[in-house]
Formats: sequence, structure tokens, C-alpha cells
Amino acid sequence: MASREAPSQQPGPTPQPGPTPPHPTPLRPWRRPALAGVAAALAGLGLAELTAGLFAPNAGPILAIGALIIDLSPAWLKDLVISLFGTADKAVLIVCVGLAAALLSAVAGVLEFRRPPAGRVIAIVFGSLAVFAAVTRANATAIDALPSVVAMVVTAVLITVFATKFRVRPAPAEADQAAGAIDRRRFLAWTGVSAGVGILAAVGGQLLQAGARAADAARARLTLPAPAVPAAPIPAGASVDVPGLAPLITPNDAFYRIDTALRVPRIDASQWTLKVTGMVENEIEIDFVELLALPLEESTTTLACVSNEVGGDLIGNATWLGYPIRKLLARARPTSDADMVLSRSQDGWTASTPLDALTDDRNAILAVGMNGVALPLEHGYPVRMVVPGLYGYVSATKWVVELKLTRFDREVAYWSTRGWSERGPIKLSSRIDVPRAGAPVASGPVTVAGVAWAQHTGIRAVEVQVDDGDWNTATLADAISADTWRQWKWSWDAPAGEHTLRVRATDADGLVQTSARRAVAPDGATGLHDITVRVG
Repeated sequence: MASREAPSQQPGPTPQPGPTPPHPTPLRPWRRPALAGVAAALAGLGLAELTAGLFAPNAGPILAIGALIIDLSPAWLKDLVISLFGTADKAVLIVCVGLAAALLSAVAGVLEFRRPPAGRVIAIVFGSLAVFAAVTRANATAIDALPSVVAMVVTAVLITVFATKFRVRPAPAEADQAAGAIDRRRFLAWTGVSAGVGILAAVGGQLLQAGARAADAARARLTLPAPAVPAAPIPAGASVDVPGLAPLITPNDAFYRIDTALRVPRIDASQWTLKVTGMVENEIEIDFVELLALPLEESTTTLACVSNEVGGDLIGNATWLGYPIRKLLARARPTSDADMVLSRSQDGWTASTPLDALTDDRNAILAVGMNGVALPLEHGYPVRMVVPGLYGYVSATKWVVELKLTRFDREVAYWSTRGWSERGPIKLSSRIDVPRAGAPVASGPVTVAGVAWAQHTGIRAVEVQVDDGDWNTATLADAISADTWRQWKWSWDAPAGEHTLRVRATDADGLVQTSARRAVAPDGATGLHDITVRVG
């Protein structure tokens, strides 16, 4: 019987691995945790803005922290920011605080994924700082803490949820994956929804605050009473017709604005009152209707900021309508030992004004009008102070609600505690507006023009120097008053080449403007403005 051979064992084909089962997308070391932190912060800050719109319009976390930064900033930093950004300083600050919050929230997200609970601790610390900033502002109440508390709680909770839900513990063989793995689609859905809710809530908060903007409509409806004492007519020769020269009267929308209010106070004029308190025999309180019923006076006055650099533009000239402060103080009867008025803004800012500057013959007023219309909101509506001859930091209180009679040796104002002098008389100064520095100029006759000011004293003369040569007398426009700037011009036969133009002024008392350069702190800049021009 024939034997049967067993079939030979032929090697079969090598088994092919099957399809890889779906696996979550590896999480990069920091990108998605950072995105989770930012999404959580957007949700928290957005809901905080919604809460602010409902309960505390001026207490949003970003605004509160920004205001705290302003309060804590030293004088040199304030001057640096203003010199770099001018009247855009507040917008820059808000953007910087927002960017810092975004960066911090990204860091918090990464740390929460890697080393919990470090991320939520950062959220709580930042939120606590915002709460402190909100409740320590002037006139703050307990409700002002609520928006920051909402931001803190929502951000901390969401960071924790994201890290818990999407963190995957790597297996030992995957230990080189820095942060585990997550499902990309679910992750983006969750964080996207959170960020979207935050953005929509922030928009809703802004819309809710439209009710607080009723002051805009009330101001637009306000008809100012005719002045009992009109301003002196502006002389026909007060304006020099030179293109590029600053206008004699600064339009309201071009008037400089420097203050500490990140959000412009919107005050219901029907609820506004002004109190005169302190070292007086008769305390006074008046409301807006009473103020408008008083015999108002009109005057043209130049205002200047102490942060105005030599040749700077933080200065403007306007026609103001208001009630003389000296008359109101006369009704209050200050005691003989009072020497200062501490004025207080609705947002808590204070200024220390020498009493004699409010009781002498200058047109120091409680202003309700500016260039023929009600004060713009950003310039102090419904009422602000206008005091000729003093820098704004010691006199020009916007949104004013209190005048407290006191003494310099007993109380200090906002900037007096930050390295600035207590008394701020405006320095004699001048500026070249035309031609512009660095602008090409054709050889031959060239008009050089600008403005000069010596508030409450007046300008007697202006001179222009070319390349350290002789001083040449400029032609002065007619003066409106001793409290306003004067325009001037000088005709120059310009030779080809690069030249330096310099200007100096002499006041009505014969004082010549100093050439000594000094910084704006602590009581205003000094020095002569010069420009370089190229004549071809």
C-alpha cells in the first residue's frame, strides 16, 4: 500500500497589519492647552461684561485693571506713554491689558493641562486682582466686584473642565508625548463654543450699556442759556491766514483730551449736584437746573496739559460758557485760613487749586458750554472747571461734583501724590507750526508761523532765529485776551541748504522765555522749540 506523503508546508504570504483604529490626534506640547486657556478667558471676560452691563457699567475687569495701572503708574511712565501715543494712550492701555490677559490665560491653560491646579490658581489670582481694582475705585460699591468674580469663576471652572475632559494619560510606551492626546474635533467644538459665548456675551453687555448712554441724548437735546456776560468779540486781526497753522479756536473734536478715565463717565444731568464743603461758613449744594439759571459768563481761554512737551500739541483754545467760581465761593464764605480748593470728579479724581486763583479777577468758571454747544462728554459734561493760567492737573477737573475748601498742608490731590508739584502755573512758551519739521521748503520767501502763550499774563513779542544767528521779530496777531494764545508769523528769505529755526516769546511783563531744557515733571516743560528744514 503506497504511503501518502504529508503535504509540504509552504510558507504563506506575510500577514498584513489591519487598518489602524482611529486614534485621537496627538496634542502638541502647548498649542491646544493654550487655546483652551484663551477660550476659557474669553467666556469669563465676556460674561463679566454682560454682568457689568446689567449691574455695574464701569466695573468690567479689563477697565478696572486698566484704571488701577493708571493709578499706580509713576510720573515718568505716564509722560513716556503720552509722548509716544498722545491722546490715544487710553486705547493703547486697554489693548495692552487685553493682550496681557490673553497671554496669561494661554499660560494658565498650558499649566492646567500639565500641572493642575496651577492654571486655575492663575485665573483666581488674576480675578482677585480685578476684584481689588474694582472695589478700590472711588465711589465703588460691593456690586462693582460682581463682574470680576464672574470672570474669575467662569474662567477657572472652564480651564478645569477642559483639562479634565481632554487630558489623556499616555501609556508607558507613549511617555514621550508631552501632553497626551485628545480628540481634535471635540476639543475645537468645546473651546469654540466657549469663546463664541464669551464674544456674544461681551456684545450683549455693550448693548445693555446703551441705557447708560442716555446722557448722550440728553446732552444733544440741551439748549444752553444765553450768556449774561458774552465773551469779548474776537478782533478781526486775531487770526493769521497761514495754511497749516493751528486755528485760533480749537474745534471740540480736535481739542486734546488727557485724563485718567478709561471709560468716559456718562452722568445724568438731572441727577448731578455740586457740593461746596470743607472750611466754609456756609456749605452749598446746587443742581444742574440751578446752575443753568445763574447769570452765566462767556470767555475764551487757552488750556494746556502739564505733559505738553516743548513744541507739543497738548494745548487748545476754546470759548467757554459757565458760572464764575469766585461768586459761588463767595456764597460759601471760605474761612480765613483756607488756601486750597480740592475739586473732585465723579470718578474720584482730584485736583488741588490755589484758592487765590479761583477768587481773583480771572475767568475761572464752572463750565457748561464749549464753543457754543454743551460740553462734549469727553470734556466733562455736564460740568467741568476752567481756570486760566494753571495746568489742567491742578485745575481742569472734568465731571466735577465737589469743591472742598482746605489747605495744602492738610490734603493732597491725585497727581500731588505721584511726584508732581502742588501748584502748576503754565509756563511761558511758543511753538513753530509752519513749516513742518523735516518738510522740504523751496528757496526764497517762506512764511514761518506758530503760536505763543503766557496765560493770565499775555504775550508781548515773539522772535525767530535761524542757525544760531540774530533774533528776528515776528508779527503778532491781535490778542483776544491775556488768557489766550497768540498767533504769529515771520517772513524768511530762505537760502538753499539745511537750516534750524528756533522761536522764543516774551510775556507782557517783559519775561523772556528760557532756553533751559527741562522735562515736563514735576511742573511743566521748558526750553525753546526748534525745527530742522531742508531748503531746495
